[in-house]
Amino acid sequence: MSLNERLNQVRIQTEDFDLSAEVAALRAANPKVGAIVTFVGVVRDLNEGATVAELELEHYPGMTEQSIGAIIEQAKQRWPTFGALVIHRVGPLKPLDQIVLVAATAAHRGEAFAACEFIIDYLKTEAPFWKKEQTPDGARWVDARVSDDAALAKWQ
Repeated sequence: MSLNERLNQVRIQTEDFDLSAEVAALRAANPKVGAIVTFVGVVRDLNEGATVAELELEHYPGMTEQSIGAIIEQAKQRWPTFGALVIHRVGPLKPLDQIVLVAATAAHRGEAFAACEFIIDYLKTEAPFWKKEQTPDGARWVDARVSDDAALAKWQ
């Protein structure tokens, strides 16, 4: 694995991730890193007024990784980051399960915060994922949120 691949990773997986281990690996052997900002998304038990027993995520293999990789590259063009990591889980998930980890490293916190927020905002709207919730009334597909589009608009 090249240095760029190690510093800028996209992983789509069914298994859970260990936040501490992922952060340690992202900053390993780079004394220039002064800031690491992370975002962890978690399955909620309630969405749009309905109890959620399970959330199932589907994706388009290959296309999804490429799409997220392009988002990381856009962040790198805007801010002087050292590396970014996106881990997104797919398959069936229960409330309290971790769904996504976005991490960005930079020399200073401002760049790391901005890059991390940019990546998650674009990920929520641009990456090819489909979400289906299991509720007491049956299964339903989750539509994009207006708030996600508004968050994305601030970067344009």
